[in-house]
Amino acid sequence: YLAKLSSVGSISEEETCEKLKGLIQRQVQMCKRNLEVMDSVRRGAQLAIEECQYQFRNRRWNCSTLDTLPVFGKVVTQGTREAAFVYAISSAGVAFAVTRACSSGELDKCGCDRTVQGGSPQGFQWSGCSDNIAYGVAFSQSFVDIRERSKGASSNRALMNLHNNEAGRKAILNNMRVECKCHGVSGSCEFKTCWKAMPPFRKVGNILKEKFDGATEVEQSEIGSTKVLVPKNSQFKPHTDEDLVYLDSSPDFCDHDLKNGVLGTSGRQCNKTSKAIDGCELMCCGRGFHTDEVEVVERCSCKFHWCCSVKCKPCHRVVEIHTCR
Repeated sequence: YLAKLSSVGSISEEETCEKLKGLIQRQVQMCKRNLEVMDSVRRGAQLAIEECQYQFRNRRWNCSTLDTLPVFGKVVTQGTREAAFVYAISSAGVAFAVTRACSSGELDKCGCDRTVQGGSPQGFQWSGCSDNIAYGVAFSQSFVDIRERSKGASSNRALMNLHNNEAGRKAILNNMRVECKCHGVSGSCEFKTCWKAMPPFRKVGNILKEKFDGATEVEQSEIGSTKVLVPKNSQFKPHTDEDLVYLDSSPDFCDHDLKNGVLGTSGRQCNKTSKAIDGCELMCCGRGFHTDEVEVVERCSCKFHWCCSVKCKPCHRVVEIHTCR
């Protein structure tokens, strides 16, 4: 819900924390204690929604948001694999944005990761500003997970959410990369300084979308006095910390059902030639589709003129657009 609060300016006063809908009381308290971090939390939430909508743009459920709570509708109140993805990408978004704010010097509480220093076995010098992923992950764990922990983390759904929150953060942690800069005569790589950087958020989204496609259906079991989630089908290998897990089957998302936050696929564009989920047959759930011819104007025959402009001609083209009935 934070992501959609364009009406609230910077979250810089404790009173603003009280007005933020969708936060539980312990999150409001954290907000008051960490005012300078809250704009990063909001940026992380925006990143998460944008990435979710990119990853699901060609599917029946396209991660559309509502102006009410919860912003994804009732889709996330059920223990489906869609909910698993939303929790994972949201938790990753917060960790990513807070880490980025640390590295760019926006926050007094954290800076670059000073533990990455000295020489490396590969022969380069650790230098520059390594992303402080430990701080971003710790903040995400405290702020995002507190919702589940405050309910008592032994219910099925709380265990599912906590697992997927952590899987989201692992998608960043396990894909940190080394970036380097060369120093030497005429740019030779005689001497190299390197630092640790987060992967681009698009890569995090790609990883979690793959995990969504291979998510494990689970149920609760007890090992001693500890409640854990285990695969519903005992023939499946146990999931890892990086995998997404879900409890309930997903609806088909075909028909408009506002009570459950499902917008349906009527009016969605589809690909007439595709046999995949973005194809008109599957996207339109067998209801058929309309075809319209639309004229589009594109730039073409572009030429570079010395110096320094590019001039193009407008080209008109008629394209067919298919939309579900």
